[in-house]
Amino acid sequence: MFGLAAPMSTNAAETGVKPLPDPSLLAADPEKYWLRVREEQFFLPGWRNFLNNGSLGVAPRPVVGAVEDFLEHGAALLSDEYPRWGYETLDEERAEMAAFLGCKKDELAFTHCATDSLSTIAAGIDLKPGDEVVMTDLEHPSGKAGWAVRAARHGISVREVKIPLPPKSPEQLADIMISAIGPKTRVLFFSGIISPIGIVMPVRQICDAARAKGVISAVDGAHMNGQIPLKLSELGCDYYAGSPHKWMFAPAGSGILYIREENLGKLWPSIVTGGWDDKASGASRFMKIGTNNRAVVVGMMAGLRFLKALGPENVYARIHDLARRNYKMAASRPHLELFSGADERLYGSLVTIGFRGAKLEDLWRKARERKIWVYGSERLRLSTHIHTRPQDLEAFYSLVDDVIGGKKA
Repeated sequence: MFGLAAPMSTNAAETGVKPLPDPSLLAADPEKYWLRVREEQFFLPGWRNFLNNGSLGVAPRPVVGAVEDFLEHGAALLSDEYPRWGYETLDEERAEMAAFLGCKKDELAFTHCATDSLSTIAAGIDLKPGDEVVMTDLEHPSGKAGWAVRAARHGISVREVKIPLPPKSPEQLADIMISAIGPKTRVLFFSGIISPIGIVMPVRQICDAARAKGVISAVDGAHMNGQIPLKLSELGCDYYAGSPHKWMFAPAGSGILYIREENLGKLWPSIVTGGWDDKASGASRFMKIGTNNRAVVVGMMAGLRFLKALGPENVYARIHDLARRNYKMAASRPHLELFSGADERLYGSLVTIGFRGAKLEDLWRKARERKIWVYGSERLRLSTHIHTRPQDLEAFYSLVDDVIGGKKA
């Protein structure tokens, strides 16, 4: 029976996909377990070597099935509810997501992506001419642009702090960010995992120090949810933006906006309809944005349940193990340099490498020929997930050795 208010199931019988492999296989033969997960739970063909999950994650079969099922039943109007969101508060879904993210339901809103959430944060904080926003020099354009608009329109100032590459330790990064707070600083904005490099920042230490100085903290968490363990209530930040499509198996078009409870009435919404000023509704008033595709939310919840079925701790361990292998393979090659720190606390699944003085046109061309999906320039961020096979990394570094290391291709 179809009900729009009810969470969509990821039960194998209902989605037409195989159940997850027995957990005993994970203990006995991890490589066989994760290979079966790839082959049975994802649409990825065997010939595809995908090392760019940080740009856009891969939705598994249960997620695609949930989206398709919702669209089909919505088109048939089998329920008396509108098959949409944009006016609805989605309390059940937000409660389930909030329980996983470690915050209160009323502190959480669903958006379209981290860019959507980041723009809402930057546009919605009361700032006056001369107020300063401090950020790192490695922020994603989606994180920087909202503050640039405020600078152009309202006369605030934006100051960037240089992050050393590679960094030495989380403590070094905390010292850099905290010492950057000045007398005019109103907002400290930074990525929890810095997008172009993959550096895991010491978020709690930085946010606690900002709060002690009366400074608002805003965190770009696009790469955090699903890549490393976290509880939003323990980060200490005032605002947070997330992209579950990257590491939480959600479809593209899904995002997270967290507003610390004490700030719920302070942030101005940017896209509005009726109820925009109903502050008693908590973060859900930031979801009153007009008719939107609820199938994406259904898919996001299916992705969350898929992650929980796998065991988040199993996922975190697997992708970090792949990153550790990735780091070692890069470190062993003199024709490469590493921008990610050697301290394992500084990376989750993202490792960024550089090519010493090499011309890279041949590398990108041959990567496409060999169906190796990467995206980079002089710096290349490699991002692995549970569908990544060790042979994918081996194939990439074999290509690098051929083209950059001087061997014949």
